[in-house]
Amino acid sequence: MTKCPACLTAFPKGDWAALAQHLAERAQRSDAVHVRWLNQNISRKRIPLDDLESRIHQFFDLGARPLSAWIRSRFISKFYGEPPHPFPAALQHPSRATLLGYVFEHQHFLRQWVRSCAYIMARTDQAEVARYELDNLNTEFGGFGTPTPSHYELLLQMGESLGVSRAQILNTPPLASTAAAIQEWNRIATEEHWVEAVAGMHSLELIANRNLVDEGASISYFDPRILNGTEVNAPAKAFLREGYEADAGHSDEALALVDRFAVELDRVEEVQATFLRSADLFDDYLIARLERAAQFES
Repeated sequence: MTKCPACLTAFPKGDWAALAQHLAERAQRSDAVHVRWLNQNISRKRIPLDDLESRIHQFFDLGARPLSAWIRSRFISKFYGEPPHPFPAALQHPSRATLLGYVFEHQHFLRQWVRSCAYIMARTDQAEVARYELDNLNTEFGGFGTPTPSHYELLLQMGESLGVSRAQILNTPPLASTAAAIQEWNRIATEEHWVEAVAGMHSLELIANRNLVDEGASISYFDPRILNGTEVNAPAKAFLREGYEADAGHSDEALALVDRFAVELDRVEEVQATFLRSADLFDDYLIARLERAAQFES
């Protein structure tokens, strides 16, 4: 099937005309999600339907690239183009407020993350995918038998080191954008095909993949020099270093699985759309981190 990247409505495979018609009709109704996708990816101006169809088809065309290369290219363009996304820009040399915005919103993200991994593990029929997700569950949340605490625990420790209690972190509800993104990620993990969920969730780990700079990213997730300096404290370094060292391998391994099973299961176009939908949710969620940071700045 071909899916709408803004709402995941399904159409017959390769029916770009139907997808173009759908996007155009939703845009004419001023549907914000569809207008946003067209503005950011195709054109800010209204264009003839046949031209829209051609541009959408071209946008999704892999050419001679594997699916993972297309995903990486689209991710870099969205989050690390010129200018880069505001949150990585703020994280280059983060203030206390930026780190606290990270802590308060990300603890909600991580709790959904492990639910999504668990749903994938339960729904897949592939043992290697289940093992991959089991490792993610432990690394991100469990921390059993690992040399360092889980990523979730490191996040909470960073928050405590910045002067807020664990109880305050855990008892603060997510901002609206975070809550909406979590709800949709949960739906994707429970209702869309498991290989789409793998792509939708684990492509997000590209945000901290330090190799993206060599692939054209304008900046890295944060300036790695802060790990050796004094501008952030030791718990913050421990949290940031964990993602910096782990996410490259995690995202690369996941995308290798997506490359294989999306082709084997003939779900390449579905994976593309679900990845794009997830990336837009991630965009909103990263902005929520800055919105939370602004509360601490004030």
